[in-house]
Amino acid sequence: MRTISARSLALLLGPEPLPRPAYRGLADAVRRLVCDGRLLVGTRLPSERTLMTELGLSRTTVGAALDTLRDDGFVVTRRGSGSVVRLPSGPAGLALSQAGLIPTDVPPDVIDLTYAALPAAAGVTAAYEHALTELPRHLATAGYDPRGLPETREAVAAWFEGRGLPTDPGQVVITSGAHGALSAVLRARLETGDRVVVESPTYPNAIVGVRRSAYRAVPAPLTPTGWDVEAIATTVRQSGARAAYLIPDHQNPTGLVMDVHTREALGRVLARAGTTPVVDETFVELALGDEDPVAPFAATSRDAHTLGSAGKTWWGGLRVGWVRTPRGGAEAVIEARHSLDLGTAILEQLVVTELLRQGDSLLIERRREAKARRDALVGSLRRHLPDWRFDVPSGGLNLWCELPEARGDELARVAEAHGIRLARGGQFGAEGGFSRWVRVPFCVAPDEADEVGRRLASAWQAAQGGHCGGRREVTPLIA
Repeated sequence: MRTISARSLALLLGPEPLPRPAYRGLADAVRRLVCDGRLLVGTRLPSERTLMTELGLSRTTVGAALDTLRDDGFVVTRRGSGSVVRLPSGPAGLALSQAGLIPTDVPPDVIDLTYAALPAAAGVTAAYEHALTELPRHLATAGYDPRGLPETREAVAAWFEGRGLPTDPGQVVITSGAHGALSAVLRARLETGDRVVVESPTYPNAIVGVRRSAYRAVPAPLTPTGWDVEAIATTVRQSGARAAYLIPDHQNPTGLVMDVHTREALGRVLARAGTTPVVDETFVELALGDEDPVAPFAATSRDAHTLGSAGKTWWGGLRVGWVRTPRGGAEAVIEARHSLDLGTAILEQLVVTELLRQGDSLLIERRREAKARRDALVGSLRRHLPDWRFDVPSGGLNLWCELPEARGDELARVAEAHGIRLARGGQFGAEGGFSRWVRVPFCVAPDEADEVGRRLASAWQAAQGGHCGGRREVTPLIA
């Protein structure tokens, strides 16, 4: 069972004195840590004696705080197991979505912010037109190729080469999107019941993909500045995880970028543990600043399986992704994908081949477009919701916003009545939480950004007076 020391809990609580009365201040502070996702569900708390010593509080105060947390459903105490963090159940609880984000119809007057995806990039239509001229030579074949077209694999390998990562086309498997790539890699590398370390927060459909394939997701919390290598090493060691799902480039939802030293250190940690890095690079081409690109994670980890996709860069409707495997690893992935599908659409592979060959000539415009959308939405939120806190990311498509109060679930529940659809923050955690957070993708056109800010402000005003939890319901699936 995951545990936290009294010293570590004290550091999370911070140096500021607790509000009075102290028992209520302590209970509220712990509840806030759970709602923020910094204190994970299933964590065993320190004993009352060690807590009172570390925090300088009386045993009566600590005991009353734990009683309050038990009454509110945030702690359960069992003989022999101590006090363990949980989430409330029932109408006021935080229900975990078991389906991820399933696309549903959106009323015409509602702005859908559950998707972090842009409309098709300039050049996609021309790429389709070119692909149609190449298609006839493939029509005499059966059309099934679980490995992917040779020219598409060559184009993906050349793209990796251009980023400084030598790659043979034989290391590349073309898949039906990055989600299909993730499922194929997990099935190739793991057995039923194996554990997979996931960042917390992370991409919700990855959590669902892990669980629905009969594996267990083990969260490793991100810090405000990124990845805590020592904490991840402890999580890997304690869980015996055989894989780690990572998003080092413009992380979804936080927008964080893992620096090269952290990549090297984390690669060494995973290699020593025999844990396979499964690296999601779907946002890697959407760098919006002037910073030099960081070398791919696989450049420092020879066992890494790297997932990529055309969806975020060019258009989600292409449904083409890929896996770059270690040398000799492609056959296992190809065999595993046979339980998922038999190949990727030929026409769309030809489209992606053409887009990859054009390279920066299209990507420069795509990044300019994404940056304009980001800057417009940042300005709108700062005007209409000045008490929301967020860092402006250097890339990707998301703002990860911290709310003044833990009412994110209530915000998501009432938002559609105010003309906007949101994903719950709890869907980004393997064990819930994050009700002080909301992901706001900057995918609307710049001239619509002010209206998004107005509608969010209206929904936030309506959400005031809620609680950490929200009503139990299944939320739509996120991209």
